[in-house]
Amino acid sequence: MEVSFQGRGRLLGQEITDTGTYWQTIRPGGILYGEGHVLFMTSAGDIVDWVGGGIGRPIGPGYKASYGVWGSAQTSSEKLARLGQVADVLEYEVEEDGSYRWTMWEWIGGGMSAEEAASAR
Repeated sequence: MEVSFQGRGRLLGQEITDTGTYWQTIRPGGILYGEGHVLFMTSAGDIVDWVGGGIGRPIGPGYKASYGVWGSAQTSSEKLARLGQVADVLEYEVEEDGSYRWTMWEWIGGGMSAEEAASAR
């Protein structure tokens, strides 16, 4: 199945519109697996190009599902440059009617302390 979406939110303190598409398959046991591509655009014209994948489960009727998602981004935006320097992990929740919300965290990995990660930025 291929899914396209568009929404609004905030990313690194910037108001954004996210527009994307992903494909998904159903694995044995009802596990959902997919990969996708998202463009985040600010009102000032900054663009982030994000690619990732995820695994989830249906959790209710209709489209209701919960996913764990990973990805990485590229951007020439100074305001959003941090996204191109880390791996992203997300919780992506889809409601019965197809509406969605997500929360993103950066994963710095490599056994770095918070201070080391801050100086690497």
